[in-house]
Amino acid sequence: MPQNDDSPHSCRGCKHNYITHELVFRYGCRAFGFKSQQSPILVVRQSSGEVCRLFEKKDKK
Repeated sequence: MPQNDDSPHSCRGCKHNYITHELVFRYGCRAFGFKSQQSPILVVRQSSGEVCRLFEKKDKK
């Protein structure tokens, strides 16, 4: 089932999400201040057991 990029279930639509271009830690979250091998939403869910509460929709340019 495809996920909506504007939902807190995907980091793609979040303004805090970024790609690091580092080989080991490809994904980053500015809100939580970390880089990981997985999408930040997965790390947050595994760590806290909850969906990300810092999701903020990207501003459209």
